[in-house]
Amino acid sequence: MHEWIERVGGAERVLDEFAGLFPAAEILTLWNDHPDRYRSGRVHETVLARLPHAGRKVVSLPLMPAVWRTSGRQLGAHDWALVSSHLFAHHVRVPGVDPDRHFVYAYTPARYLWEPDLDSRGSALPMRAAATALRRLDRRVGSRHQRLAVPSAFVRDRVARTWGIDAEVIHPPVDLDRVRSAVARPDLLEPEEQRILADLPGDYVLGASRFVPYKRLDLAIRAGAASGRPVVIAGCGPEESRLRTAAELSGADVRFVIAPSDRLFACILARAAVFVFPAVEDFGIVPVEALAVGTPVVVADEGGTRETVSDQSGVRLTDHSSSTLRDAVEAAARLSPDDCRRNADHFASPRFRSEMTNWMQL
Repeated sequence: MHEWIERVGGAERVLDEFAGLFPAAEILTLWNDHPDRYRSGRVHETVLARLPHAGRKVVSLPLMPAVWRTSGRQLGAHDWALVSSHLFAHHVRVPGVDPDRHFVYAYTPARYLWEPDLDSRGSALPMRAAATALRRLDRRVGSRHQRLAVPSAFVRDRVARTWGIDAEVIHPPVDLDRVRSAVARPDLLEPEEQRILADLPGDYVLGASRFVPYKRLDLAIRAGAASGRPVVIAGCGPEESRLRTAAELSGADVRFVIAPSDRLFACILARAAVFVFPAVEDFGIVPVEALAVGTPVVVADEGGTRETVSDQSGVRLTDHSSSTLRDAVEAAARLSPDDCRRNADHFASPRFRSEMTNWMQL
Protein backbone atom coordinates (compact mmCIF):
# COMPACT_ATOMS: atom_id res chain seq x y z
CA MET A 1 0.00 0.00 0.00
CA HIS A 2 1.22 3.48 -0.88
CA GLU A 3 -0.54 6.85 -0.42
CA TRP A 4 -0.54 7.97 -4.07
CA ILE A 5 1.97 7.36 -6.82
CA GLU A 6 3.65 10.43 -8.25
CA ARG A 7 6.07 10.57 -11.17
CA VAL A 8 8.88 11.97 -9.01
CA GLY A 9 9.39 11.73 -5.27
CA GLY A 10 11.48 10.22 -2.51
CA ALA A 11 8.61 8.03 -1.32
CA GLU A 12 8.27 6.65 -4.84
CA ARG A 13 11.95 5.66 -4.76
CA VAL A 14 11.22 3.62 -1.64
CA LEU A 15 8.12 2.14 -3.25
CA ASP A 16 10.27 1.04 -6.20
CA GLU A 17 12.52 -0.84 -3.76
CA PHE A 18 9.51 -2.51 -2.14
CA ALA A 19 8.15 -3.46 -5.55
CA GLY A 20 11.51 -4.99 -6.46
CA LEU A 21 11.81 -6.88 -3.17
CA PHE A 22 8.37 -8.45 -3.64
CA PRO A 23 7.79 -8.62 -7.41
CA ALA A 24 4.63 -10.73 -7.15
CA ALA A 25 2.90 -8.44 -4.64
CA GLU A 26 -0.05 -6.30 -5.67
CA ILE A 27 0.03 -2.56 -5.02
CA LEU A 28 -2.89 -0.53 -3.71
CA THR A 29 -2.83 3.28 -3.92
CA LEU A 30 -5.35 6.11 -3.64
CA TRP A 31 -4.59 7.16 -7.23
CA ASN A 32 -1.79 6.56 -9.69
CA ASP A 33 -0.25 9.48 -11.59
CA HIS A 34 2.42 7.26 -13.16
CA PRO A 35 0.47 4.39 -14.77
CA ASP A 36 3.44 2.98 -16.68
CA ARG A 37 5.69 2.72 -13.60
CA TYR A 38 4.85 -0.95 -12.93
CA ARG A 39 3.57 -3.85 -15.00
CA SER A 40 0.00 -3.72 -16.22
CA GLY A 41 -2.56 -4.92 -13.70
CA ARG A 42 -0.27 -4.72 -10.69
CA VAL A 43 -1.48 -1.37 -9.31
CA HIS A 44 -5.02 -1.01 -7.97
CA GLU A 45 -6.54 2.43 -7.35
CA THR A 46 -9.19 3.32 -4.79
CA VAL A 47 -12.51 5.04 -5.35
CA LEU A 48 -10.79 8.42 -4.94
CA ALA A 49 -9.22 7.94 -8.38
CA ARG A 50 -12.70 7.98 -9.94
CA LEU A 51 -13.99 11.12 -8.24
CA PRO A 52 -13.96 14.52 -10.01
CA HIS A 53 -11.24 15.86 -7.69
CA ALA A 54 -8.91 12.88 -8.20
CA GLY A 55 -5.36 13.91 -7.44
CA ARG A 56 -6.32 17.04 -5.52
CA LYS A 57 -4.77 16.15 -2.19
CA VAL A 58 -6.15 18.86 0.07
CA VAL A 59 -9.72 18.37 -1.16
CA SER A 60 -9.46 14.59 -0.86
CA LEU A 61 -7.72 14.58 2.50
CA PRO A 62 -10.75 14.39 4.83
CA LEU A 63 -11.95 11.30 2.94
CA MET A 64 -8.66 9.44 3.00
CA PRO A 65 -8.86 7.66 6.40
CA ALA A 66 -12.25 6.13 5.57
CA VAL A 67 -11.14 5.18 2.07
CA TRP A 68 -8.04 3.44 3.39
CA ARG A 69 -9.99 1.57 6.06
CA THR A 70 -12.32 0.08 3.45
CA SER A 71 -10.20 -0.23 0.30
CA GLY A 72 -8.01 -3.06 1.55
CA ARG A 73 -10.98 -5.36 1.04
CA GLN A 74 -10.85 -4.99 -2.74
CA LEU A 75 -7.64 -7.06 -2.83
CA GLY A 76 -9.15 -9.93 -0.88
CA ALA A 77 -7.39 -11.90 1.88
CA HIS A 78 -3.60 -11.81 2.17
CA ASP A 79 -1.15 -13.22 4.68
CA TRP A 80 0.96 -10.03 5.06
CA ALA A 81 0.89 -6.36 4.17
CA LEU A 82 3.60 -3.73 3.72
CA VAL A 83 2.39 -0.14 3.99
CA SER A 84 4.31 2.88 2.67
CA SER A 85 2.71 5.78 4.54
CA HIS A 86 3.24 9.52 4.87
CA LEU A 87 -0.35 10.51 5.52
CA PHE A 88 -3.10 7.92 6.14
CA ALA A 89 -2.10 4.72 4.31
CA HIS A 90 -1.28 3.14 7.68
CA HIS A 91 -5.05 3.19 8.39
CA VAL A 92 -5.57 0.43 5.81
CA ARG A 93 -7.13 -2.86 6.86
CA VAL A 94 -6.30 -5.95 4.82
CA PRO A 95 -8.40 -9.11 5.31
CA GLY A 96 -6.49 -12.04 6.76
CA VAL A 97 -3.47 -10.08 7.96
CA ASP A 98 -2.51 -10.46 11.62
CA PRO A 99 -1.15 -7.36 13.40
CA ASP A 100 2.33 -8.88 13.66
CA ARG A 101 2.43 -9.30 9.87
CA HIS A 102 1.11 -5.82 9.10
CA PHE A 103 4.32 -3.89 8.43
CA VAL A 104 4.28 -0.10 8.25
CA TYR A 105 7.12 1.99 6.86
CA ALA A 106 6.01 5.47 7.95
CA TYR A 107 7.95 8.36 6.46
CA THR A 108 6.33 10.46 9.17
CA PRO A 109 3.06 10.95 11.00
CA ALA A 110 1.34 13.43 8.69
CA ARG A 111 3.22 16.71 8.99
CA TYR A 112 0.11 18.52 7.70
CA LEU A 113 -1.61 17.39 10.90
CA TRP A 114 1.04 17.16 13.57
CA GLU A 115 3.63 19.81 12.72
CA PRO A 116 2.09 22.38 10.37
CA ASP A 117 4.83 24.83 11.37
CA LEU A 118 7.18 22.65 9.31
CA ASP A 119 4.75 22.31 6.40
CA SER A 120 2.54 25.27 5.49
CA ARG A 121 0.17 23.01 3.55
CA GLY A 122 -1.37 22.26 6.92
CA SER A 123 -2.73 25.83 6.97
CA ALA A 124 -5.14 25.21 4.08
CA LEU A 125 -8.77 25.73 5.11
CA PRO A 126 -9.97 22.10 4.56
CA MET A 127 -6.98 20.88 6.55
CA ARG A 128 -7.55 23.27 9.46
CA ALA A 129 -11.25 22.42 9.60
CA ALA A 130 -10.61 18.68 9.85
CA ALA A 131 -7.36 18.71 11.84
CA THR A 132 -8.63 18.14 15.38
CA ALA A 133 -10.78 15.13 14.49
CA LEU A 134 -8.13 13.70 12.19
CA ARG A 135 -5.41 13.96 14.83
CA ARG A 136 -7.60 12.13 17.34
CA LEU A 137 -8.28 9.36 14.82
CA ASP A 138 -4.67 9.17 13.66
CA ARG A 139 -3.36 8.87 17.22
CA ARG A 140 -5.76 6.00 17.91
CA VAL A 141 -4.79 4.10 14.75
CA GLY A 142 -1.07 4.85 15.01
CA SER A 143 -0.82 3.64 18.60
CA ARG A 144 -1.95 0.14 17.53
CA HIS A 145 0.93 -0.62 15.19
CA GLN A 146 3.12 -3.49 16.33
CA ARG A 147 5.58 -3.50 13.39
CA LEU A 148 6.59 0.06 12.55
CA ALA A 149 9.76 1.35 10.88
CA VAL A 150 10.70 4.97 10.15
CA PRO A 151 13.40 6.66 8.04
CA SER A 152 15.30 8.49 10.79
CA ALA A 153 15.70 9.01 14.51
CA PHE A 154 14.16 12.44 13.91
CA VAL A 155 10.93 10.75 12.82
CA ARG A 156 11.18 8.12 15.56
CA ASP A 157 11.00 10.95 18.10
CA ARG A 158 7.95 12.41 16.35
CA VAL A 159 6.25 9.00 16.37
CA ALA A 160 6.85 8.74 20.12
CA ARG A 161 5.28 12.17 20.64
CA THR A 162 2.27 11.70 18.37
CA TRP A 163 1.42 8.00 18.42
CA GLY A 164 3.08 7.08 21.72
CA ILE A 165 4.96 4.03 20.40
CA ASP A 166 8.54 3.02 19.59
CA ALA A 167 9.71 2.49 16.02
CA GLU A 168 12.62 0.84 14.24
CA VAL A 169 14.90 3.19 12.29
CA ILE A 170 15.70 2.01 8.74
CA HIS A 171 17.21 4.76 6.63
CA PRO A 172 15.67 4.93 3.13
CA PRO A 173 17.53 3.67 0.07
CA VAL A 174 19.46 6.01 -2.17
CA ASP A 175 20.14 4.67 -5.65
CA LEU A 176 23.77 5.72 -5.81
CA ASP A 177 24.46 3.59 -8.90
CA ARG A 178 21.71 5.34 -10.87
CA VAL A 179 23.06 8.80 -10.05
CA ARG A 180 26.70 7.91 -10.63
CA SER A 181 26.06 6.08 -13.89
CA ALA A 182 24.13 9.06 -15.23
CA VAL A 183 27.04 11.37 -14.44
CA ALA A 184 29.48 8.96 -16.07
CA ARG A 185 27.55 9.04 -19.37
CA PRO A 186 26.49 12.63 -20.14
CA ASP A 187 26.57 11.62 -23.82
CA LEU A 188 23.29 9.77 -23.21
CA LEU A 189 21.47 13.04 -22.52
CA GLU A 190 19.02 14.22 -25.14
CA PRO A 191 20.41 16.98 -27.40
CA GLU A 192 18.29 19.63 -25.68
CA GLU A 193 19.47 18.40 -22.27
CA GLN A 194 23.08 18.61 -23.40
CA ARG A 195 22.46 22.20 -24.49
CA ILE A 196 20.91 23.07 -21.10
CA LEU A 197 23.88 21.56 -19.27
CA ALA A 198 26.43 23.31 -21.47
CA ASP A 199 24.74 26.68 -20.91
CA LEU A 200 24.92 26.50 -17.10
CA PRO A 201 27.46 28.83 -15.43
CA GLY A 202 30.52 27.44 -13.70
CA ASP A 203 31.03 27.12 -9.95
CA TYR A 204 27.33 27.52 -9.18
CA VAL A 205 25.24 27.06 -6.04
CA LEU A 206 22.43 24.59 -6.65
CA GLY A 207 18.99 24.49 -5.06
CA ALA A 208 16.66 21.69 -6.11
CA SER A 209 13.34 20.21 -4.98
CA ARG A 210 9.65 20.65 -5.56
CA PHE A 211 8.81 24.35 -5.67
CA VAL A 212 6.83 24.52 -2.42
CA PRO A 213 7.37 26.91 0.51
CA TYR A 214 8.83 24.58 3.13
CA LYS A 215 11.69 23.55 0.82
CA ARG A 216 13.08 27.12 1.25
CA LEU A 217 14.62 27.40 -2.20
CA ASP A 218 14.66 31.15 -1.63
CA LEU A 219 17.55 30.51 0.76
CA ALA A 220 19.53 28.81 -2.00
CA ILE A 221 19.10 31.98 -4.07
CA ARG A 222 20.18 34.12 -1.13
CA ALA A 223 23.18 31.85 -0.47
CA GLY A 224 24.36 32.27 -4.03
CA ALA A 225 23.92 36.04 -3.88
CA ALA A 226 25.73 36.26 -0.53
CA SER A 227 28.69 34.24 -1.80
CA GLY A 228 28.89 36.00 -5.16
CA ARG A 229 28.26 32.78 -7.05
CA PRO A 230 25.70 32.06 -9.79
CA VAL A 231 22.68 29.98 -8.80
CA VAL A 232 20.84 27.14 -10.50
CA ILE A 233 17.34 26.21 -9.30
CA ALA A 234 16.05 22.84 -10.52
CA GLY A 235 12.59 21.37 -10.09
CA CYS A 236 9.01 22.42 -10.59
CA GLY A 237 5.93 23.36 -8.60
CA PRO A 238 3.45 26.05 -7.63
CA GLU A 239 6.05 28.43 -6.18
CA GLU A 240 7.86 28.99 -9.47
CA SER A 241 6.57 32.53 -9.98
CA ARG A 242 7.51 33.57 -6.44
CA LEU A 243 10.99 32.08 -6.81
CA ARG A 244 11.56 33.85 -10.11
CA THR A 245 10.63 37.13 -8.43
CA ALA A 246 13.06 36.40 -5.59
CA ALA A 247 15.74 35.63 -8.16
CA GLU A 248 15.20 38.95 -9.93
CA LEU A 249 15.44 40.86 -6.66
CA SER A 250 18.54 38.99 -5.42
CA GLY A 251 21.04 40.54 -7.80
CA ALA A 252 22.52 37.09 -8.48
CA ASP A 253 22.79 35.29 -11.81
CA VAL A 254 19.99 32.75 -11.32
CA ARG A 255 19.09 30.08 -13.90
CA PHE A 256 16.03 27.82 -13.69
CA VAL A 257 15.90 24.26 -15.02
CA ILE A 258 12.28 23.16 -14.91
CA ALA A 259 11.44 19.47 -14.35
CA PRO A 260 14.79 17.99 -15.42
CA SER A 261 14.93 14.28 -16.16
CA ASP A 262 16.71 12.05 -13.61
CA ARG A 263 19.75 11.83 -15.89
CA LEU A 264 19.99 15.57 -16.45
CA PHE A 265 19.45 16.29 -12.76
CA ALA A 266 22.28 13.96 -11.79
CA CYS A 267 24.60 15.86 -14.11
CA ILE A 268 23.44 19.19 -12.69
CA LEU A 269 24.16 17.87 -9.17
CA ALA A 270 27.63 16.73 -10.13
CA ARG A 271 28.63 20.07 -11.70
CA ALA A 272 27.51 22.22 -8.75
CA ALA A 273 30.11 23.72 -6.43
CA VAL A 274 27.71 23.33 -3.48
CA PHE A 275 24.19 21.97 -3.07
CA VAL A 276 22.11 24.11 -0.67
CA PHE A 277 19.24 22.19 0.94
CA PRO A 278 17.85 24.20 3.87
CA ALA A 279 14.53 22.35 4.32
CA VAL A 280 13.87 20.49 7.59
CA GLU A 281 13.33 17.02 6.16
CA ASP A 282 12.46 13.71 7.71
CA PHE A 283 15.43 12.17 5.87
CA GLY A 284 16.40 13.99 2.66
CA ILE A 285 17.36 11.75 -0.25
CA VAL A 286 18.60 14.46 -2.64
CA PRO A 287 21.44 15.68 -0.35
CA VAL A 288 22.74 12.10 -0.26
CA GLU A 289 22.51 11.95 -4.07
CA ALA A 290 24.60 15.13 -4.20
CA LEU A 291 27.20 13.59 -1.90
CA ALA A 292 27.23 10.46 -4.08
CA VAL A 293 28.62 12.46 -7.00
CA GLY A 294 31.11 14.38 -4.85
CA THR A 295 29.14 17.60 -4.32
CA PRO A 296 29.27 18.99 -0.76
CA VAL A 297 26.06 20.20 0.83
CA VAL A 298 24.72 22.96 3.06
CA VAL A 299 21.78 21.68 5.11
CA ALA A 300 19.52 22.62 8.01
CA ASP A 301 20.80 22.03 11.51
CA GLU A 302 17.64 20.05 12.24
CA GLY A 303 15.89 16.99 10.86
CA GLY A 304 17.08 13.87 9.12
CA THR A 305 20.06 15.52 7.48
CA ARG A 306 21.76 15.58 10.90
CA GLU A 307 21.96 11.78 10.50
CA THR A 308 23.07 11.69 6.87
CA VAL A 309 25.58 14.53 6.48
CA SER A 310 28.93 14.40 8.27
CA ASP A 311 31.20 17.33 9.09
CA GLN A 312 33.50 16.09 6.33
CA SER A 313 30.77 16.30 3.66
CA GLY A 314 28.61 19.27 4.57
CA VAL A 315 27.92 22.36 6.64
CA ARG A 316 24.85 22.92 8.83
CA LEU A 317 23.07 26.27 8.95
CA THR A 318 22.70 27.74 12.41
CA ASP A 319 20.69 30.70 11.07
CA HIS A 320 19.74 32.25 7.74
CA SER A 321 21.62 35.54 7.84
CA SER A 322 23.52 36.54 4.72
CA SER A 323 26.87 36.16 6.47
CA THR A 324 26.00 32.66 7.70
CA LEU A 325 24.83 31.62 4.23
CA ARG A 326 28.00 33.04 2.65
CA ASP A 327 30.33 31.36 5.16
CA ALA A 328 28.49 28.04 4.85
CA VAL A 329 28.80 28.00 1.06
CA GLU A 330 32.48 28.85 1.15
CA ALA A 331 33.24 26.29 3.87
CA ALA A 332 31.33 23.56 2.01
CA ALA A 333 33.09 24.35 -1.27
CA ARG A 334 36.42 23.50 0.39
CA LEU A 335 35.35 19.98 1.44
CA SER A 336 36.74 16.88 -0.22
CA PRO A 337 34.62 15.27 -2.98
CA ASP A 338 36.04 11.88 -1.98
CA ASP A 339 34.82 12.34 1.60
CA CYS A 340 31.39 13.24 0.22
CA ARG A 341 31.24 10.05 -1.83
CA ARG A 342 32.31 7.90 1.12
CA ASN A 343 29.59 9.49 3.26
CA ALA A 344 26.93 8.62 0.67
CA ASP A 345 28.02 4.98 0.45
CA HIS A 346 26.42 4.32 3.86
CA PHE A 347 22.95 4.79 2.35
CA ALA A 348 23.13 2.58 -0.75
CA SER A 349 20.08 0.55 -1.77
CA PRO A 350 21.51 -2.91 -0.90
CA ARG A 351 21.82 -1.85 2.75
CA PHE A 352 18.13 -0.86 2.79
CA ARG A 353 16.99 -4.12 1.22
CA SER A 354 18.99 -6.14 3.73
CA GLU A 355 17.64 -4.22 6.72
CA MET A 356 14.04 -4.46 5.48
CA THR A 357 14.34 -8.19 4.88
CA ASN A 358 15.79 -8.77 8.35
CA TRP A 359 13.10 -6.60 9.94
CA MET A 360 10.17 -8.29 8.22
CA GLN A 361 11.50 -11.88 8.49
CA LEU A 362 8.85 -13.28 6.16
